[in-house]
Amino acid sequence: MPLTDEDIRRIVSLGYKPKDFTVFRGGLWRLRNIDGRCVFLGEDGMCKIYEHRPIGCRLYPLIEIDGRCVVDAEYCPYAYMISEEEVKRFCRDVIQLNRLLEILKEDSTYRELRFLRK
Repeated sequence: MPLTDEDIRRIVSLGYKPKDFTVFRGGLWRLRNIDGRCVFLGEDGMCKIYEHRPIGCRLYPLIEIDGRCVVDAEYCPYAYMISEEEVKRFCRDVIQLNRLLEILKEDSTYRELRFLRK
């Protein structure tokens, strides 16, 4: 899951160090996975930071493909629960997030986590 600078700041404010929950891949900071599971997924299957989870997690299983918002039915077992109304309601947020991530890929402050030093 890609992380914005705000996502990283929010999680760091909980007491986590970036090295404990991030990995840099494809030009973006992403949530670290351990044995194929998100580092924040508890043994009970619940997110340990649910109230502070990244925006991408909040919007999932909506994804953008070729400029359209769709439900990620391939990987999300709960995709069938997402209504067409919800897709329409949150599509703008998904597209905005993807545009922000494209900008962040080019931002050395983001890439080097310098925004955490402020």
